[in-house]
Amino acid sequence: MAVTVLLAACGGSSTEGPNQVHMSDARFVQEVVTIPKGAMLTLVNDAPVIHIIKNGTWDQSGTPRPAKEQGAPAVDVSVTANGSQQIGPFNTAGTFQLYCVPHPGMKLSVVVH
Repeated sequence: MAVTVLLAACGGSSTEGPNQVHMSDARFVQEVVTIPKGAMLTLVNDAPVIHIIKNGTWDQSGTPRPAKEQGAPAVDVSVTANGSQQIGPFNTAGTFQLYCVPHPGMKLSVVVH
């Protein structure tokens, strides 16, 4: 019985949890997330589209601004439709910017304490 419960607890995907950010078709559900120093961040794609997440941001004119802040982990991941991807660890305190390449305006600030 305990083995069955353990296996059931490990199966499937979680919809909520620590250090998760959800993505819809063309935006991060929350545009700012705060995590502890040393933590990983899980990007959860709730949409049937692929997201390509990289270091940088979108400016107000809709132009991508690729950039990696000092101390930021290198991020260049594809998150499959209805999939998830871990990034990090974020070992340096600060604020780090991420954006989705194919979706103008889709950006995330990761605040690390």
